[in-house]
Amino acid sequence: MIATAPVPRENPVPFAAVPSPLLTPHIRAQLSPQQADFLDEVLTHYRAGWFPMNDPDTGRTEWVQARRRGIIPLQPDTFHVPGTLKARIKSGRFRIETDTAFSAVIRASATPAAGRKDTWIDPLIIETFDLLHRIGLAHCVEAWLDEPGTPDTQPTPRLVGGLYGLALGKIFCGESMFSLPDEGGTDASKVCLVNLVEHLQMQGFCALDAQLSNPHLAQFGMYEIGRHAYQRWLDQWADTPLEWLPWKR
Repeated sequence: MIATAPVPRENPVPFAAVPSPLLTPHIRAQLSPQQADFLDEVLTHYRAGWFPMNDPDTGRTEWVQARRRGIIPLQPDTFHVPGTLKARIKSGRFRIETDTAFSAVIRASATPAAGRKDTWIDPLIIETFDLLHRIGLAHCVEAWLDEPGTPDTQPTPRLVGGLYGLALGKIFCGESMFSLPDEGGTDASKVCLVNLVEHLQMQGFCALDAQLSNPHLAQFGMYEIGRHAYQRWLDQWADTPLEWLPWKR
């Protein structure tokens, strides 16, 4: 299980796990009792605004909660796509897919890269999200480069960027993203994000939670709300599941 050590750390988690409405009878039938109990615990924490992070200094995976929540707007008039990124998208360099390589995306997101020697994703988080993906609650967006084949070979696709997160009712909780610029994936994760926003708009999602603010996402119009405001969103939107598909390419 994931240890409880919230931010701010002086506040204990004030609840016990309850059966999640997102785990329908059909989904529960696919799980062992232990898996169902574990996912009820995970979803109860997300439902109350917590998310897991691994602390590389202690090696512990802890539940944390941001004082100010980073939100990427879904409204077309407030979601901003920089001009250079528009050109990258228009070029059609990447083939963008969803949920065809979840395991590869989350593991690439957990891999240290230039400017990021440590990540907060550990094997327990990977195992948890693999299970959430298996039951249709966690999803990924992938950027592929299709290398041309020869007369004797098929084209070779290479995964060069992606992102993943949790569909918590009508809120999508973005967890992490990655790109491989040395392999031709410059801006790949950003292109995935733009495609994700368009998809969430089309499917009727109400919010894209980025959890923590960072300069990388500020260019898209990200803003912050307080914990109590975010909890009101959870109360309003987190218990109503939406269909993930179809995916518009």
